[in-house]
Amino acid sequence: MTQTPAAADLAVHARWVIPVEGSERVLDHHAVIVRDGRIADVLPSEQAGARWRADETVKLDRHALIPGLVNAHTHAAMSLFRGLSDDLPLMTWLEEHIWPAEGKWMSAPFVADGTRLAAAEMIRGGTTCFGDMYFFPDTIARVSREAGIRAAIFTGILDFPTPMGNGPEDYLRAAMNAADTWRHEPRITIGFGPHAPYTVSDAPLEKVRTYAEELDAPIMMHVHETAEEVQQAVEATGERPLARLHRLGLLSPRFMAVHMTDLSEDEIELARETGLHVTHCPESNMKLANGFCRVEQLRQSGLHLALGTDGAASNNDLDMLGEMRTAALLGKSVAHDPSALPAAAVLEMATLGGARSLGLDQQVGSLVPGKQADMAAIDLGEPETQPLYDPLAQIIYAATRSQVSHTWVAGQCLMNQRELTTINAERLRQDVTRWNHRIAEDGDE
Repeated sequence: MTQTPAAADLAVHARWVIPVEGSERVLDHHAVIVRDGRIADVLPSEQAGARWRADETVKLDRHALIPGLVNAHTHAAMSLFRGLSDDLPLMTWLEEHIWPAEGKWMSAPFVADGTRLAAAEMIRGGTTCFGDMYFFPDTIARVSREAGIRAAIFTGILDFPTPMGNGPEDYLRAAMNAADTWRHEPRITIGFGPHAPYTVSDAPLEKVRTYAEELDAPIMMHVHETAEEVQQAVEATGERPLARLHRLGLLSPRFMAVHMTDLSEDEIELARETGLHVTHCPESNMKLANGFCRVEQLRQSGLHLALGTDGAASNNDLDMLGEMRTAALLGKSVAHDPSALPAAAVLEMATLGGARSLGLDQQVGSLVPGKQADMAAIDLGEPETQPLYDPLAQIIYAATRSQVSHTWVAGQCLMNQRELTTINAERLRQDVTRWNHRIAEDGDE
């Protein structure tokens, strides 16, 4: 008796499917079946027609289908400051250029247009989920929902005033209100984003810990970004920043420590014991000369690792394919070992590792049945990635974001053959041009 094929919304047939999770590294000639936004099946293409009848079928004969990339650390709205202040040390860049610019220009409209620009760039590069530390969380959430991209939003918290508030109480209130407003939105997660140990005092950090525990919400923080930052903390208090955060009870599996370029052996062990997540931002670290994270040592120690671009003001792009290649090459150089950070490990950092750090690994990060159908297709048939012997390695070491042809979130196609489907590209260009002229003219005065 012939079995009637089950109904599905979408079937994507690819030359290679790279699930990230599971025993198989690369699946040849496979299909991913999507129903109600989730992956219903992953099976050989030749078997798909007998089991499934899809409303839409996409055939990608020379593509690799991968989980949507997870950019675990961004400041999306700062894309409007891309190229504003380059070739400067971190504190000079922050204190003399970025913070004054934010003081003048940051507003809900600025955040809306900057986030939309970042979302367009990320979608075009195969990123389906991003972790964002910035201000006006409701605006970030609204724009992300309109664009269809998945977002984990960490409201910035500092001891001093910004255009969003007068101090920590205002920022904490904004985060709590956003958590309440967006709690039923499946593509939005709200967390807390204390900026750094040197910009947030103990009392607000203790409140962050309490609120995060109450809401079961994640925390993102820049930690040990530079050796100078660590040394200044020791000189001022006699305590290294990570030890202080541990004393305050913040280090846990809900805590994302971004950068972590200056770590002792004891601190690596502390990070492992507390289960925190380390988010590596190699290109931003290199551009600001902040130091090198010993990623391979952290990986061998069993730490949870994610990958992020940081903001476009310090990178200067949100290109996760480029970030993966940089992470792989830099990781080998720092470890003095060509086998360090192999391609599969780097792709996991940029997908399942990022999802895990954001508390979303049960939903996204790999192509397995039951998870949300967040996916990206990369055309490996272009001259830049030929000849091809290992599709996974080719993605890490040779492919570029211009080869990403399709991006889906929960089965919704956000980019089809390089064309954005949820963002009006021409209107976006006009909005960004207006900001460009305003900010540039102010700088010329």
